[in-house]
Amino acid sequence: MALSEVEAEFQHDLSESGLNNPAKYGEAGEELQVDDDGKLKRTGTVWTACAHIITASIGAGVLSLAWAMAQLGWLAGIFILLFCTFAAGYASTLLADCYRFPDPVSGKRNYSYMEAVKVYLGGTMHKICGWMLYLNLATIGVGFTITTAKSLVAIQKSSCHRKNGEDSPCMFSNIPHMVGFGLVEILLSQLQNFHKLTWLSKLAAMMSFVYATIGIGLSLAKIISGDGGTTYLAGADESSSEKIWMMFIAAGDIAFACSYSLILFDIQDTLKSSPPENKVMKRAVVIGGLTMALLFMMCGSLGYAAFGNITPENLLAGFGDEMPWAFWLLDLANFCIVVHIVGAFQVLCQPVFRIVELLARRRWPKSNFITKENLVILGKMKFNINMFRLTWRTSFVVLVTVIAMAMPFFTDMLALLGAIGYWPLIVYVPIEMHIVQNKIQKQTLRWFGLQLLSFLCLLLSLAAASGSIYGLHKGLGAYKLFQVKE
Repeated sequence: MALSEVEAEFQHDLSESGLNNPAKYGEAGEELQVDDDGKLKRTGTVWTACAHIITASIGAGVLSLAWAMAQLGWLAGIFILLFCTFAAGYASTLLADCYRFPDPVSGKRNYSYMEAVKVYLGGTMHKICGWMLYLNLATIGVGFTITTAKSLVAIQKSSCHRKNGEDSPCMFSNIPHMVGFGLVEILLSQLQNFHKLTWLSKLAAMMSFVYATIGIGLSLAKIISGDGGTTYLAGADESSSEKIWMMFIAAGDIAFACSYSLILFDIQDTLKSSPPENKVMKRAVVIGGLTMALLFMMCGSLGYAAFGNITPENLLAGFGDEMPWAFWLLDLANFCIVVHIVGAFQVLCQPVFRIVELLARRRWPKSNFITKENLVILGKMKFNINMFRLTWRTSFVVLVTVIAMAMPFFTDMLALLGAIGYWPLIVYVPIEMHIVQNKIQKQTLRWFGLQLLSFLCLLLSLAAASGSIYGLHKGLGAYKLFQVKE
């Protein structure tokens, strides 16, 4: 049976029987309000959806956009940034209408991206998309673990240099930080579902604003002081073959920063039924997308103007030597990155947790280990513990942490996976579902416009994949397994 069918059947069984379903009965046995599918009444709003979108999109990768701009130059950099933002936002608005089938307002809910692909496109498309989607989401956690460790090491180095002087080597191990991050994520991963993540998303979204603002502010201060770098309309060293590969990688960095629609259905499934979810989601996409575009443009443009052709891959890394007075701001920014990633890890990995648990319940519906929710009371605190959820999610985080420790170059692999999944998951599938839903005829003006957008994104995805393979090849030669110090 297909994964989408498993999920649909499981949701139906729960809503009909009420077994292990808090949608009908609370922890004290009281009857609760439910939605049209028998699940607990959804309470999400446009602002909670915006928080999820910002948490998923404005990650630590925003600090690499200045480097991307330096590789592309002003013309190509600004064009690709605006194009990717528009393409992702437009495709997400199309996807929002596919949450229900066949009618976007009153149709049957699709709880996951895969289920929507199944009902709209059928065939084997949902299987292909499912593997690509969950592989991308599962491996993102490895990249988050590596990035968190680097930010914590940066704080350690800053403190070490202030105590021992700038010439001190100050080498620190990444592994203790990765282990600590893993322990925190083991605890947070026990949050049952997306509905329980709202507070964490809001906190993470605030943190993203803080560190992005610090990067923007320090860049602006450097420009005003007259120490800005030399910039180019088309980028420097255009004839260099190395430059071409760097431009491909830079284009990929920008495109992947806009890939929040991977979890759009999970976000939309938290929204209230009235007003219609698709209308609220579209407003959230517009607000979150404009916020994302503004921060991306400011970080990319001002960072490039501040450093020019020598812009570092991490914008914050360029201010340590030239602005020693700003050490506390840099430490604060790195701390905010860590807090943000703690939340982003959960937002992007919850869909992976969910699909595995649905499959397990379908395979062993009578197993208490898998289905039973055990109520735990600690003083005034009440929460449920499911032994399978505890075991599986803990094992997942442990595996992610071990991979991050073993392969610090894994971020290059993530770039390749992201490049492979960008075009089909972010653009092609939403466009095809929109065509089916609205019965758009082939060879009409609208059909040609949608296909042109899809084709341009395909070219971008191919370029990013080529650059990612090149970067992965270099990374494999530069790193060793379990490299522990930086």
